Amino acid sequence: MKYTKLGRSGLEVSRICLGCMTFGEPDRGNPKWTLPEEESRPIIRQALELGINFFDTANIYSNGSSEEIVGRALKEFARRDEIVIATKLNTAMRPGPNAQGLSRKTIMTEIDNSLRRLGTDYVDLYQIHRWDPNTPIEETLEALTEVVRAGKVRYIGASSMHAWKFAKALYLSDRKGWARFICMQNHYNLLNREEEREMIPLCLAEGVGLIPWGPLARGLLAREPGYKSLRKDTDLLRPVFYDPTEAIDRPVIDAVAAVAARHGVPRAQIALAWLLANPAMAAPIIGASRALQVSEAVGAVSVVLTPEDMDALTRHYLPHKVYGFE
Repeated sequence: MKYTKLGRSGLEVSRICLGCMTFGEPDRGNPKWTLPEEESRPIIRQALELGINFFDTANIYSNGSSEEIVGRALKEFARRDEIVIATKLNTAMRPGPNAQGLSRKTIMTEIDNSLRRLGTDYVDLYQIHRWDPNTPIEETLEALTEVVRAGKVRYIGASSMHAWKFAKALYLSDRKGWARFICMQNHYNLLNREEEREMIPLCLAEGVGLIPWGPLARGLLAREPGYKSLRKDTDLLRPVFYDPTEAIDRPVIDAVAAVAARHGVPRAQIALAWLLANPAMAAPIIGASRALQVSEAVGAVSVVLTPEDMDALTRHYLPHKVYGFE
């Protein structure tokens, strides 16, 4: 495993982040393809043994069940000071007012709830799970700064949004002396590169690390088209994100397969190695339902792509609609 600083911060993270949406009791809410605790724990242990120290979850994943499973496993398998726990908030956790969003009240409530479920005194990275159009960003940033100063959070991060909104948030933090977002968790992979227009140049200029979600395009960059799985059959976002562009995406998928064959490695390693070559990239967030998928992802850290490889992987890309902001 290799490690890097997350943005301009001093926080050191593994070049692969394990996304923990996969881990959660299936009867505790969406998604339905999650793994119960007894099946989740070996994968988390495998990640730790391979050097991954960066784990990303969210309060909404399986209605809190993901945080509970991840928290118990990490407490048993690792020392707290050696791992980086990231979680997120925004989506409603219960019916009624003040149950969602990024208001001061919600932030103060949800950080305590997440800490309780994770079984820890602090989270290393607390992220806003998209933009909240109903709360002034000033209120959100000030409240996030308060939880940092209270010692409940070490750093803050953001996720998919328009670049101008992110620029506004960074400007306000600098102007007011508030905690500053150190990372951007955005939708970015070989099949959807629209973030290269504005968000990625902004992050590079501002020293914000990229930790993209969906780096394998819901599995399309890792397997031959036409594969079957429970997640694929029940995934609500894949038909929205990728089915409309299936025809123009196929040459890119074929290029990944060809480059992987030349290197003698799994396709997933090529798709991840391409992301890791980006100078703004800190750690792609990979999901895994099997331990083998973790080891394959970690192997991407050692893959070196040639200029010819990079050209083959990118030359067929055509503009796509931007998905993932809302």
